[in-house]
Amino acid sequence: MPELRKDPVSGRWVIIATERAMRPTDFKTEPQPIKGGYCPFCEGNEDKTPPEIMAYREKGTQSNTKGWRVRVVSNKFPALRIEGNLNKRGEGIYDLMNGIGAHEVIIESPKHIVSLTELDNKQVEEILWAYRDRLVDLKKDKRFIYGLLFKNVGTAAGATLEHSHSQLIVTPIVPITVMHEMNGCEEFYKYRGRCLFCDMVQQEISTGSRIVLEDDTFIAFTPYASRFPFEIWILSKIHSSHFEDLQKLEIEELAQMLRKVLQKLEVSLEYPSYNYIIHTTPFVLGEIEYYHWHIEIIPRLTRVAGFEWGSGFYINTVTPESAAEFLRNVNTEKKA
Repeated sequence: MPELRKDPVSGRWVIIATERAMRPTDFKTEPQPIKGGYCPFCEGNEDKTPPEIMAYREKGTQSNTKGWRVRVVSNKFPALRIEGNLNKRGEGIYDLMNGIGAHEVIIESPKHIVSLTELDNKQVEEILWAYRDRLVDLKKDKRFIYGLLFKNVGTAAGATLEHSHSQLIVTPIVPITVMHEMNGCEEFYKYRGRCLFCDMVQQEISTGSRIVLEDDTFIAFTPYASRFPFEIWILSKIHSSHFEDLQKLEIEELAQMLRKVLQKLEVSLEYPSYNYIIHTTPFVLGEIEYYHWHIEIIPRLTRVAGFEWGSGFYINTVTPESAAEFLRNVNTEKKA
């Protein structure tokens, strides 16, 4: 019998189609084409990208030259532009404003790697520090309200360059998906006086059936109302509303957790395309009790079609409990 499960954060219902369920080993990922050849993100091609905004470099090296470990540049084809003013206005019943914001690319290694898992934990830590530092810097601009960090891996996930990189888009409004999450969490807090995500962490620890990985500070689990097969969320066990407030020990443990989770997905599902997204609290809000930053990892194993677009439902053919059990048993030592 299929199940309808409700996501307590967004209020969205998901169909867990158990009668159509596939075994984890039945998923066939599309092979990723190895493009090779010229790559503008590789060391030595610094003049082929926009000037760097920030970089972690070896001592004595200069901007826009070799010697960097992580490098941040503007996107060459930005969704939003940093110059100008918002000029909010109306056209009859419609609202509009200028496309002001920031669109940056975090290049994760000077070497031509295609996966974050090819890096060691210290290198992943530096990527997380770059995320944090860019959010801290951009939130100083009063035009900007929200910063969304995300990573596209593989053609099915929207990646156009195979060299491992992440992106940051900063907007003058709160994205609707984040707004829905925040509204759901605020309603829960008003009713129960607790953070919904914190309760979720405790529920997953007590149940155990959806946990993929756990350490002293973070937990990775398949959410109860997973939209997609093998969807994974990473949450801090300690309440924190802003990703950019992470401290050194937290970044060290998060780097290890994120790398291990991605290793499990790659080893078990034959290197699928995936996206990960970091949802955090808007810049304009201080520390709040009802919302909790988190990472959502979405393997691109199925396609969203007419029913999903027309209804807002998602159909997931693998139960979160089955996906978590499968991933828990994946041995990644050969990738370490």
